[in-house]
Amino acid sequence: MFEYNKNLTSVSQNLRKNMTKEERHLWYDFLKFLPITVKRQFVIENYIVDFYIPAKKTVIELDGSQHFVELKQQDVLRDNNLSKHGIMVLRYANNDVNKNFKGVCEDIARNLGIDFNDITVK
Repeated sequence: MFEYNKNLTSVSQNLRKNMTKEERHLWYDFLKFLPITVKRQFVIENYIVDFYIPAKKTVIELDGSQHFVELKQQDVLRDNNLSKHGIMVLRYANNDVNKNFKGVCEDIARNLGIDFNDITVK
């Protein structure tokens, strides 16, 4: 298991209760139907990741527009730190979730080695 910043526990719990529209859509309409465990707003070291799939050591991040400018360097550093633990980070723009939901779900399934046709997608 990973070390984690215990001070982030209450923050992650609050984020689970207040997911973004795109996070709710991905969770309730796809990720919760996967045949493997997916953890929401999971703390790894000093990071809170949107979704974590322990069996596949994979993080799924949904990025708003601020991630393409203001937070780009922080995201690269974060991804590099997570990769040191053998964790693969999949990033998707909120816009892609809104406009190409099936494509995002297919890409996630492919990266996890799961047959997309075996999963319920709403």
